[in-house]
Amino acid sequence: MPEDLQSRVGNKPHAGLLTPQSSAVVHGVAPAYAAIDLGTNNCRLLIARPSADGFRVIDSFSRIIRLGEGILTTSRISDAALERAVAALKICRDKIDARNVHRLRAIATEACRAADNSDEFLARIERDARISLEIVDRETESTLAAMGCAPLLDEHAPGAILFDIGGGSTEVMKIARPQGQPHAPPVKGPWISLPLGVVTLAERFGGVDVTPQSYAAMIEDVAGHLAPFAAAHGDHLENMHLLGTSGTVTTVAGVFLGLERYDRRRIDGVWMSEDDITHAIEQLMAMSYRQRSENVCIGTDRADLVLAGCAILDAIRRAFPLPRLRVADRGLREGMLVQMMHQDGFTQAS
Repeated sequence: MPEDLQSRVGNKPHAGLLTPQSSAVVHGVAPAYAAIDLGTNNCRLLIARPSADGFRVIDSFSRIIRLGEGILTTSRISDAALERAVAALKICRDKIDARNVHRLRAIATEACRAADNSDEFLARIERDARISLEIVDRETESTLAAMGCAPLLDEHAPGAILFDIGGGSTEVMKIARPQGQPHAPPVKGPWISLPLGVVTLAERFGGVDVTPQSYAAMIEDVAGHLAPFAAAHGDHLENMHLLGTSGTVTTVAGVFLGLERYDRRRIDGVWMSEDDITHAIEQLMAMSYRQRSENVCIGTDRADLVLAGCAILDAIRRAFPLPRLRVADRGLREGMLVQMMHQDGFTQAS
């Protein structure tokens, strides 16, 4: 059965939850919840408390650790990547302890799914950082991303093609309101997880010096994986829009807006037209590696990955030629927080 996303997330950013008469509430203060998303490229933490309009973020952390570096050829998490992960997760643990977190969920995605030494990796993380990581399957990853992003579905649209461009995989799904019920909550429909992300694609085709030819080759590679899903589910898209979450789409949005520094408040929820996206990607393609490194919305850590992400975005745009994209600076962590709060009895506002 498709999952009712709106019953979990509400119809406003981070909205839909009220503090209940719950054993988790101490002296009228809602507890703190923490969510860690350990991806192929990033380690991200979000700590929040339930509030009347959803949840209030009280702390966060993000660091690029490139956990999946080299996995494509070695099938192993390298010693260097392991040390970067341990260092980042120790910072997460310190923040979790300082905020007296009531409940934590920490998930690992494609890099750990693909690595032959993932069991050793998880044991080391639990020993040194005191964090128990859960390797989630691709369906769980897509569902959590949908839960986190669903509030940004246009209230006048029947649905959207939602995508999450990761470091080692890319999830694409259709979310839609039930037919004939324009005000009903959206449900997650068909989905696919592509075994391609910004790290794997950049390692395969090169990410420092990207030519028009290598860029086109990346698009074709992604398009080949996406084509069967698009052929099966690319109809009945009238009045729908794209809804994208990832460092790629937030970077493209930052370039489009001409930001002098990254500003989540301006990025999350921004709308872009086809021409806006094309122009922003053209700007990125025209930059040298050094210029990308110096751009405040990219930085050195992602300068060799951003064009691989743009190629994935262009393949999705080709498969689902919708006129608008809404950018989400949210996703797995928000989905985990909402799910945990819901399970603990923090129920949706009526």
